[in-house]
Amino acid sequence: MWSFIKDFFSSPPPRRRSPSPPPSPLLKTPWREITWGDNSKDLQYFKNFQPQNEEATIRVLLYGPVGAGKSSFINSVNNVLQGRMTNEALASNKTSDQSFTKIYQTYKIKKEGRGNFYPFVFNDIMGLEERTGVRVDDVKLALKGHVKDRYKFNPVSSLSDDDPGYNSSPSISDRVHVLVCIYDANAPQIKSSVLEKMREIREAASDLGIPQLAILTHIDSACGETEKNLRNVYRSKHLKKKMGDFSSSLGIPMNCILLMKNYSDETQLNSDVSTLILNALRLMIDFGDDYADKL
Repeated sequence: MWSFIKDFFSSPPPRRRSPSPPPSPLLKTPWREITWGDNSKDLQYFKNFQPQNEEATIRVLLYGPVGAGKSSFINSVNNVLQGRMTNEALASNKTSDQSFTKIYQTYKIKKEGRGNFYPFVFNDIMGLEERTGVRVDDVKLALKGHVKDRYKFNPVSSLSDDDPGYNSSPSISDRVHVLVCIYDANAPQIKSSVLEKMREIREAASDLGIPQLAILTHIDSACGETEKNLRNVYRSKHLKKKMGDFSSSLGIPMNCILLMKNYSDETQLNSDVSTLILNALRLMIDFGDDYADKL
């Protein structure tokens, strides 16, 4: 009996199970393949690019909530194609609740050689603020090419056919060939009023047969793993869920949604940032080119 008591008190306490490690925020393998490290092939593709329809300049129309990064995306594309930092489209602090863009402005990108430009252009519009943003009717007119360059948006009334800013005879190049929604991956849930505007714009583009894409920006601030290493972008469980939620809300298929980081605080080009920008640009120009060829 005494030996039993002695053994009981001298035996080591039972080992506590160590808590299991939290699940990794990253998938083992990326669910979408990206070729990193060499952007020369994509850059050469754009240098050689000519629209299938010789009469067309491919027009990309960007839309989305205020502060999503529309103007910054134009600057980012310009940076990559120019091979240096630029500031073509004036952008505002994304914390502002008022759209910095007030006019319908066409942005051309310079190509090598004096007076040469790439055969595609970008148009930025006012953000889709709840009360003071661009009117959906104006976006519908822009899709058909009826909005002249430099037209100043009026949040109170839509453009009419007797307005000086109305283009009554749009050419093939005046029309929009691909519609791109820009949305902040770090933003809270979309306001119902803004979402309704976005859906109405999408429906109008669908009626015209215009191809559509979406870009989720600010992926570095939305995901710590991507902030540490941009190449984790398509391994991030959080960003994949964000894409799925956005796809369900707006109805854009997952294969038409891209993740991207705009150039923001950098003063020099970064190969990985440029890779994602070129990946998005390649898809939108190819989509737009196929559409313009049918006109």
